[in-house]
Amino acid sequence: MNLSFLTAEEMIRLMESGEMTSLSLVERCLDVIREKNPLLNAFVEIFSEEACKQARESDQRRREQRLLSPLDGVPCAIKDNLLYEGHITSCASRMLENFTAPYTATAVQRLRQAGMPILGRLNMDEFAMGSASESSFYGPVRNPLDPERVAGGSSGGSACAVAAGMVPLALGSDTGGSVRQPAALCGVVGVKPAYGTISRYGLVAHASSMDQVGVFAHTAQDAALLMQLISGGDPLDMTSDEGLRFTSLPKAEPSAITLALPAEWFGADGCTPCPGGEAALAFARLLEKQGARLKTVSIPSLSEALPAYMVLSCAEASSNLSRFDGLRYGHRSGESRDLESLYSKSRQEGFGDEVKRRILLGTFALSSGYQDRYYLQADALRRQLIQQTAEALEGSDAILCPVSPRAAWKLGQKPDSVTLYQSDLYTVPANLTGLPAISFPWGLAGDMPGSAGLMGHPEGLGTILALAQLAQSAKGGTENG
Repeated sequence: MNLSFLTAEEMIRLMESGEMTSLSLVERCLDVIREKNPLLNAFVEIFSEEACKQARESDQRRREQRLLSPLDGVPCAIKDNLLYEGHITSCASRMLENFTAPYTATAVQRLRQAGMPILGRLNMDEFAMGSASESSFYGPVRNPLDPERVAGGSSGGSACAVAAGMVPLALGSDTGGSVRQPAALCGVVGVKPAYGTISRYGLVAHASSMDQVGVFAHTAQDAALLMQLISGGDPLDMTSDEGLRFTSLPKAEPSAITLALPAEWFGADGCTPCPGGEAALAFARLLEKQGARLKTVSIPSLSEALPAYMVLSCAEASSNLSRFDGLRYGHRSGESRDLESLYSKSRQEGFGDEVKRRILLGTFALSSGYQDRYYLQADALRRQLIQQTAEALEGSDAILCPVSPRAAWKLGQKPDSVTLYQSDLYTVPANLTGLPAISFPWGLAGDMPGSAGLMGHPEGLGTILALAQLAQSAKGGTENG
């Protein structure tokens, strides 16, 4: 057993056997964080004393045989846009660098109710807007597989922390691919459940109709264990749905699986994958050899999903971020002369370039004379995509998806905005439709991990997790660590 990259399941077995305690596991994670984080910059704050105290409490519960959950004592970490009462939640922005959360997000509260020690808050793109985790107020996150490369974004710190062995499980958020894309670039499993599966209460809003808390893990089985704890309805979030609560991981039988391959990504013949789609197609071919049926489908609106997402997400971000005005909380400029200059200077100083760009794009899309041309057209395209995706899933268990059109690029070689936005080309459909989706390691993309993705039915999270677990147990899957 590699003690540098323990999975959650391995940690559970070690605690059950008495070979290790929760405290010793937390201390091991803290040692790895102290060793690797100065270079990788995944954590922006470490809760050492608090996490050790929580681990001691878990060990006491284990001795008294009153564990709170199967993951009691297993350490985890949270993205810096999830509120945790008494702790700073900054969204990696100067705007909120000193903001202390007055309450705890439901997802984080469920971690604590399950007895999981929380090791710290994780770096990210500012306000979850980005695909590289380079726009953070705290500096960029580095890819643990090659520190000269980006970790992906916006949940780059979460992906990096798991991939580097700093923590076995982490929470992130996914608005357009912000869990699945960094998971792909760092070689770990990233899960975005169906919209409403996990409460968004206490998640700082980016685009409210698409935001969803997601999870990172070494294995699909670990991800499933965490999903069991944090999913389910919440009276504090009217968009959460108790009917989408995840309960168990079914066994996947390839001979019973039908996989839909969109012609827009894999060609009408299912043999000509788009850039970044080779690994996904290789996984599908393996399933086919084991008895699965591959079916070519057409989802014409996929070609317009990314521009529709950009218009809608920027419009919602413009509205959501209007609350940061320098008056109630957040950064306040010391150079303002009147109310108008207080607003403008506080926002100018508090927000980074990418956040400003998206606010401007969203405000323009909602402005008089342009709303019909941009926002309403994008919304119509979204409804069309939802219908076409539902039709593509008829008679199929999941849709095969590429995850990232390219492997992690070098730090500092920031592509232009349009190229950067194209990093989410294959991931935004799941957010626009609200469907569950997963990214898992498969093969290689040059000298970096390759990845494959799946998008399932609204209640099909278990199926895509089971298929990802099947991939990890099959020859050809990438072993992290």
